[in-house]
Amino acid sequence: MDAFRAAAGTTFERTAGTVRALGALTRSGVVRPIRPDRLVGLAGGVLRYGLSVAGGYAVGAARHPRRTAIIDDAGAVSYAEIHWRTDRLARALADTGIGEGTAVGVLCRNHRGPIETMVAAGKLGADVVLLNTGLSTEQLGGVADELDLHTVVADAEFSESGVLAKLPAGCNVITAWGSAPEGGTTLEELIARDGRSALPVRPAPGRTIVLTSGTTGTPKGARRPHPSSLAPAASILSEIPLRAGETVFIAAPLFHTWGNAGLLLAVLHGSTVVLRRRFTPQALLDTVAEYHCDVVFAVPVMLQRVLESDTGGRLGDRPRVVAVSGSALPGDLAVAFMDRFGDVLYNLYGSTEVSWVSIAGPADLRDAPGTAGRAPVGTRLLILDDDGRPVPPGTEGRVFVGNDLPFEGYTREGVEIEQHDGLLGTGDIGRLDERGRLHLTGRADDMIVSGGENVHPGPVEDLIAQHDEVREVAVVGVPDESFGQRLAAYVVVAPGASLDADAVRALVKGRLARFAVPRDVVFVDELPRNSTGKVVTRELPHPQ
Repeated sequence: MDAFRAAAGTTFERTAGTVRALGALTRSGVVRPIRPDRLVGLAGGVLRYGLSVAGGYAVGAARHPRRTAIIDDAGAVSYAEIHWRTDRLARALADTGIGEGTAVGVLCRNHRGPIETMVAAGKLGADVVLLNTGLSTEQLGGVADELDLHTVVADAEFSESGVLAKLPAGCNVITAWGSAPEGGTTLEELIARDGRSALPVRPAPGRTIVLTSGTTGTPKGARRPHPSSLAPAASILSEIPLRAGETVFIAAPLFHTWGNAGLLLAVLHGSTVVLRRRFTPQALLDTVAEYHCDVVFAVPVMLQRVLESDTGGRLGDRPRVVAVSGSALPGDLAVAFMDRFGDVLYNLYGSTEVSWVSIAGPADLRDAPGTAGRAPVGTRLLILDDDGRPVPPGTEGRVFVGNDLPFEGYTREGVEIEQHDGLLGTGDIGRLDERGRLHLTGRADDMIVSGGENVHPGPVEDLIAQHDEVREVAVVGVPDESFGQRLAAYVVVAPGASLDADAVRALVKGRLARFAVPRDVVFVDELPRNSTGKVVTRELPHPQ
């Protein structure tokens, strides 16, 4: 009887989840009537390329061919033009030996080049490796060698800076933006040239490989699957109210999981995607105003820079949605941003490996600043103790999640992610409140033991960040001869602030336990960050 009840409960949950998913897809306009004369092309695109970025643009070319697909620093291009251009590019790439099983690296800033490369590779069944623009020469060479890159498509600036100098012999280089070096070629030249190779009728689904955000050594590659259904999109749409046909500004890097997710969601909705190669606070405000952007995909540090800028700009009646991910969103930053720009902010907590875990909308960010939100439709979120048992609300533990789009594993043999009963571990420590909202304490591997006490830097960092005279802060563990480890706080003060180290320590001492007080308080001009806004702790100066 218990087994029957459990099975019935599972069936009910799945049915309810399917209904909610269909509701989310219908509300956003993904599921809607279509003209019969365009239905064949739409079905053909899905059958040929699946729910990939290549399939998305093939469907867009059939469903709304004249609609603007991309606006970048080079101008505008329609869905039909993207489909036509990428057919030609795919044939030209095939002539160079790219096809099923080969890997193409993409080292580009945000513009049409990386998108057209991903689409063309998808039409050939090739794998795409999204390369972080912050990679060093050694790291890029290591990734190219480890993943056996056949070709790297890169902006000219990376050739000119010498970053490509240690690519393996035989790895081709194609320039995506700017002029190619002598003897080289560009994407535009390949598109103009076309190719003689026939495109496969139904190519094998190529993989998208995203690099983990490690800052030392050679980053690991994580194999991202193509969705096999619309369930993953429905899960996100159940909490973030995107709509079909809107204009979407993707400010987050396209090589990052979040920027790439924004692209896939935008194409699914037949949106016009706006891209800028470089981010500045003024450029973000100007772009939203010029193109009447309804949605912005960004990383939290971009919002902080906008608030700190002296532009005085406002977003007017747009956008409806500002969706961020990629690094922690401090509670005070969320509230300050909404106070200035309206309750349009949505924060997705996830990772390259697990995709998404939870989403916080404006109401939760107001009611519980700093929360990572709730698990959306189709997502199972558990907080487990060290023995793998669920803990009650309010109790800290390790965060595990299951959803419809987990990664397929690392490209490096012998590297695994923690799992429990079909759920993937995020590596973070957190707790659920009485309303099911997730609150993160910090990384499990960031916890330090100081004098026998377990200390998480997260609460200390959050407390210091709330001070009016603190612009930003990072709290990390450093070696200590007497206590094993101790906390060090790296603080960037606001202009004109008079905050000193004793005041920082007193702030923490008044709110947290004695062993949480940072022994070292180091004032710095800025925190070293990577392209998604995460602090690169190895570049912080060692306390004296």
